[in-house]
Amino acid sequence: MELNIDKTGWKSYRFDEFAQNISQRVEPKQTDLEVYVGLEHLDPDSLHIKRNGTPADVEGTKLKFYKGDVIFGKRRAYQRKAALAETDGICSAHAMVLRANTKLIDERLFPFFFHSKVFQDIAVKISVGGLSPTINWKDLAKQEFLLPPKDQQARLAELLWAADEVVEREREVKERLENALKLYVAKECGTCNNGNYLLNIVGLVKIHSLLSNIKFNVGKLDTTEYKLNGEYPIVDQSMNFIVGYSNTKEIVFDGDLPVLVFGDHTTIIKYIDFPFILGADGTKIISPNKNKVLPKFLYYAIKNLNLIPQGYRRHYSILKDLMIPVFEINKQRSILERIDEFEKPIDAIKIQIDNSQKIKHALINEIF
Repeated sequence: MELNIDKTGWKSYRFDEFAQNISQRVEPKQTDLEVYVGLEHLDPDSLHIKRNGTPADVEGTKLKFYKGDVIFGKRRAYQRKAALAETDGICSAHAMVLRANTKLIDERLFPFFFHSKVFQDIAVKISVGGLSPTINWKDLAKQEFLLPPKDQQARLAELLWAADEVVEREREVKERLENALKLYVAKECGTCNNGNYLLNIVGLVKIHSLLSNIKFNVGKLDTTEYKLNGEYPIVDQSMNFIVGYSNTKEIVFDGDLPVLVFGDHTTIIKYIDFPFILGADGTKIISPNKNKVLPKFLYYAIKNLNLIPQGYRRHYSILKDLMIPVFEINKQRSILERIDEFEKPIDAIKIQIDNSQKIKHALINEIF
């Protein structure tokens, strides 16, 4: 979809001419505001804040934002986090609170600007620092961007919000399908609530009795010997996959399951039925005994346990003591066949969302 916009006569403006940096400081323990938004609450490429914390959850000076402001993640700008505030609250100091100068830019068009390629490319380029590159306001303020004339902006904003609504409706469908799948798995495999299991299963066993191996102290892997874009691809954050925190690598073969052990939580990461390369810091790789448990069934069984508090222990006992529901292999296959029936429409809606996102981003990039 193309707009074929004639940009003759459009003008460039410094960022600080059409965007105000709101730097009102707040101490979490001294505010009556009820909403805290950290960078972890912002989803990449989404204008919507769908979860939040409270001021009681955090310490240290934060920034106040007001309804209609844009919260932009200035730290690790490559994560593409910028969302529209729908209420007043406080946010991480690793964000910028930005407000439209409505003399130059329509306040409904303003949030989409932060998801344009031209802005994101510059944001990454001017970020400074090593592990956590951050944008300085002075550097961002002087950047220049081309804006449409004010009398065209309301119509363009209406078009972009319509495209965004399509994406959000599709995401709601995906969420309902995923919830239906979770309910089915919970019914078949049992669910854990504060350590109390509701079961419709043969029994529970400790996970180590179902495994042929747990790789614990993983070493560095020379990935040059593998076909990184072929036989053993790297699965990274673009697939919502946790890749670890250093150059340590581990080859994960078909049927192996990576489990993240970090802080006081243990959780399964993802089931993928092909070999891949995983950044291994903070992970354990478990190899199911396929005579006792099918890898995909074990994945869903662990996933259904959600996050299991274990205390601050990053060692073998975190895994070996997990209690897992057990079925005969044929029953496992039957459950997985039903799971596949749920996964097919979920996979289809994911493709649809991706296509709708591409259309929305194409429109944003044509405008900006």
